[in-house]
Amino acid sequence: MSEFKKFDQKSWVKTNLNYRKDSGSWAWILHRITGLALIGYLFMHIFSLSPLSQGREAFNEFMSHYSTPFFMAMEWFLFAFVLFHSLNGIRIVLVDWADGARYHKSLYRYSVVIGIVMFFAMGYVMFSHEIHNLFK
Repeated sequence: MSEFKKFDQKSWVKTNLNYRKDSGSWAWILHRITGLALIGYLFMHIFSLSPLSQGREAFNEFMSHYSTPFFMAMEWFLFAFVLFHSLNGIRIVLVDWADGARYHKSLYRYSVVIGIVMFFAMGYVMFSHEIHNLFK
């Protein structure tokens, strides 16, 4: 009969934080984190639509808070989460279905580079109007 070791939380945390993770591990971790963040956003989005039940003026008043620079930056980072989650999902499909296991590290690098380019391109699209207004 084997004895079970007592679970030592400090040892578990120390072991897992000191473990050197490769790109696949980071992709897995970040995929889960972005998925949870997107679920959190979904609930916040539903909450943001709740003033619709109080009329147009209440809804417009509530939505005016979301047009501030802070929330525009938050939307840009939301785009980064959606972008990473979707590009990594495509990478996972290619690895699983298209015999991409041999190329998973290069697929990860390509998805990161494509993601960074698209992130800054979206930043230009989102903030170009405000930047032009600053210099008028």
